[in-house]
This record gives sequence, C-alpha cells and structure tokens, in this order.
Amino acid sequence: MAGPPDDLLARLAAEPQQTGLFLDLDGVLAPIVDRPEDAEIPSETRAELERLVSPYALVAVVSGRASADVRKRIGVDGVVCVGSHGLELEPQAERWRRTLAAFAADAPWPERAIEVKGLAVAFHFREREDETEAVRELDAIAERAREEGLVARYGRKILEVLPPVGSHKGTAVRRLIEEHGLHRGLAAGDDTTDLDSFAALDGLDVALRVAVASGEAPAALLDAADLVVGSTDEFLTLLRKL
Repeated sequence: MAGPPDDLLARLAAEPQQTGLFLDLDGVLAPIVDRPEDAEIPSETRAELERLVSPYALVAVVSGRASADVRKRIGVDGVVCVGSHGLELEPQAERWRRTLAAFAADAPWPERAIEVKGLAVAFHFREREDETEAVRELDAIAERAREEGLVARYGRKILEVLPPVGSHKGTAVRRLIEEHGLHRGLAAGDDTTDLDSFAALDGLDVALRVAVASGEAPAALLDAADLVVGSTDEFLTLLRKL
C-alpha cells in the first residue's frame, strides 16, 4: 500500500511488532570508502540499530559481504546478518564455493583489488585511474566467468561473480518476511542488487523502499524508491524517526 514517505514511516513506527527492516551495509549504514576493508559503521548509526532491535520484529542487514564480516562490522546483538547477497540462505550455492575461490585465484586482476566474499567474488576498480580500460579488462573476466557457468554483474565500481543458483537479496528478504510473519517492511539500498530487496516488499500491507543516492547510484534504483535520501547521514536521520 503506497502513500507519502512520511506517512509510511509513521505507519511502520506505529506497528513495529509487524515490521521488518532490511538494510544494506555499504553505502547505507556505512559510507562508501576506497578500500572495502576500511568501511566502518558510525557509532551513532550503531546506537540506532541497538535501539531498533527491541521494538521491531526484525532488523536485518542483507549485504554482498560474507555474513561473518557483516556481523563483525555491525556488532549489535539481535541484528540478523545475511551475506553474499542472500546466497548464504541457498543450500545449492554452497557447492560453488571452491569454484569461486579458484576463479578468483586465477583471474588476471591485482590481488589487492579482489575480494573473496564466501559465495561471491568482487573485482574492485574504484582506485583505477583509467576506468574505461579497467572495465574493458573486467569485461573479459566477466565473459570467462559466464563461460564457466557463473554469473557476472556490475555494481558500484565493482564486478561481482556469483553462483548460478537464482538466489539474491530479494529471495533472502522474502524468506525472512515469511519466516517472521511480517506484514510491513522497509528496505534500504544504494545499488542495483538492492532492487531485488525492493521488489520483495511487494504485497505487504505497508512497504517503504529507500534509496541512498550518490553520483554512482543507478537510475533504476532511484526510480523504484518511495523515498530518496542523499547520504548515509540522511539515512541515519530517517532511522531516528522509526
């Protein structure tokens, strides 16, 4: 059921025991940084997560990172952490773990710019001066991945290679909604993969889709959002209204 964003926020806050919050980590809870290992959630944001865990039926962080990494960075008991774009909830994905690790080890890309995230591999090019050349090289890596039966897709200054199992952030969010019997939800993201989380809220009594905008944000995400905020700081302000 649609409505003005402020009205939707108020309706979510009015029935927290029926509401799930589904949040991305990088670009939503933590500012984007040049090196993924340097990403940090501000203490003020962590405090809001701690506050929200008790009244809300579910507070979940659904990220492209491995869940162990997400859990360490969140550091809040009670927050459900789902990694690898939801693939960790898909049993069929597990058999691809060694294949992905081997693919990463053989890929012609600087080791420091390869991030093995359990059931996904990320090839970063944020630090490359010539992005056109970087994408040309990554296109070749993507083609090789597809030839080996893997899935390859671009995100924010990144090429990700994943198992071909049909699971994504949306399937993870939908599973959590069903497991917890939720009727209301908020999904927040900053990149193309978060469109799946947005779509997973379809059919809820109250749904609010929040895009955190940047110069790299895909137009499709902004178009699909009920509310667009301009930064992680603005998203923190939104959390304080819940």
